[in-house]
Amino acid sequence: MVMRDAQAGPRNEEGIAAVLAILKQSLGDRLQTGQAFREQHAHTTTYLPSQLPDGVVFAESVEDVKTVVKACAAHHVPLIAFGTGSSLEGQVNAPRGGISLDTSRMDKVLRVSPEDLDVTVEPGVTREALNTYLRDTGLFFPIDPGANASIGGMTATRASGTNAVRYGTMKDNVLSLTVVTADGEEITTGTRARKSSAGYDLTRLFVGSEGTLGIITSITLRLQGIPEKIGGGVCAFPTVKAACDAVIMTIQMGIPVARIELLDEVQMRACNAYSGLNYAEKPTLFLEFHGTEETVPLQSEQFAMIAAECGGEDFQWTGDAQQRAKLWKARHDAYWASRALAPHLAGLSTDVCVPISRLAECVAETHADIVEHGYLAPIVGHAGDGNFHVLILFDDKDAEAVARTEAFVERLNRRALSMGGTCTGEHGIGQGKMTFLEQEAGSALPLMRAIKHGLDPYDIFNPGKILRPGV
Repeated sequence: MVMRDAQAGPRNEEGIAAVLAILKQSLGDRLQTGQAFREQHAHTTTYLPSQLPDGVVFAESVEDVKTVVKACAAHHVPLIAFGTGSSLEGQVNAPRGGISLDTSRMDKVLRVSPEDLDVTVEPGVTREALNTYLRDTGLFFPIDPGANASIGGMTATRASGTNAVRYGTMKDNVLSLTVVTADGEEITTGTRARKSSAGYDLTRLFVGSEGTLGIITSITLRLQGIPEKIGGGVCAFPTVKAACDAVIMTIQMGIPVARIELLDEVQMRACNAYSGLNYAEKPTLFLEFHGTEETVPLQSEQFAMIAAECGGEDFQWTGDAQQRAKLWKARHDAYWASRALAPHLAGLSTDVCVPISRLAECVAETHADIVEHGYLAPIVGHAGDGNFHVLILFDDKDAEAVARTEAFVERLNRRALSMGGTCTGEHGIGQGKMTFLEQEAGSALPLMRAIKHGLDPYDIFNPGKILRPGV
């Protein structure tokens, strides 16, 4: 199912050769065609096979982007935007060959307005670099998907992460974009105003488009003030359902928790081993509270009461920055900790998202599915917004193991959809979830195709992603 959607498509050999010649002449060594460069720009962090581009352009300016887009459009050659390569559903693969457009050198912070709490950056700026740059302003950018992703890539995949329960996702924090469209010209999708009723919301059309509608060249973002006080906590529970029930009660009571993350017992075992921790190997919630010296302890006390009612064990919290950083470093290392459980196996990381009231049910059923079929598959989730991830470890050289893994992924997605959820809360569609998007979008899929064709009539922008060819 997933592998079928990742198959290579037809190549335009003549057009590719022409574009490579044009770009070599106009961009010089900013175009690279060596095997190592091409392999680095087709890497995926799932088991989907790498599909290499024919050339990699390291864009340094908007003019470079325009040059590449115009050449690819003229010769109908695929163009795949590349940030840091941390996407999880094959978004950077080149199933029909073509050009990978690396924006990592477009890494300038163009403007900061502390008074208006906004910033404009080029797409290659990473989230960690942005927050380092902002540190002296007293502001920060809150979206934290875990990986040190580029802002352009986070925008293109509508990224989310651990802070989404309080600060929202990329769609809530992008005010405006500049984008080079299929005619090679740059457009602006909005303004710095905090709201507008002017025309179609083009900003949110491009946020989450995964590079299929144009190339993002700058992003204007909302910023937040760095909280006066930050507290972190951890609490183990007897069952996954009990932990999820605590999450639901916390959200429904309006406690302004900034992060609330769920790790099942397998994930906790992995984190203990990988990060040198000694927490109970039980379903566990990691939490963070943002506020003042007065409000953070109060929020922690309110959660402690909820946790006790749901069977939580020994809720521990701290305001110490070093202890909190150690806690969240372990959470961000969860992927690598999981892989270390069985280094000889491949890993498929997948996610779904359901309404918060169905979270306990969906996670519990998924956990039961894992146990029943004997999978090695830790669960970790941004539980505060109903989003959770499963990393299935399996032998990708064994056809039966691959089939069993794909069957599990299909059951997981059908389960989420049946509960009014979505097939992906933040990984995006890419190649790996096109089939599930068809099930989710239904009658809206033709409209998506019409938008894609209207903005990209020759299908040059990241073809073979989001919309499966021929359907």
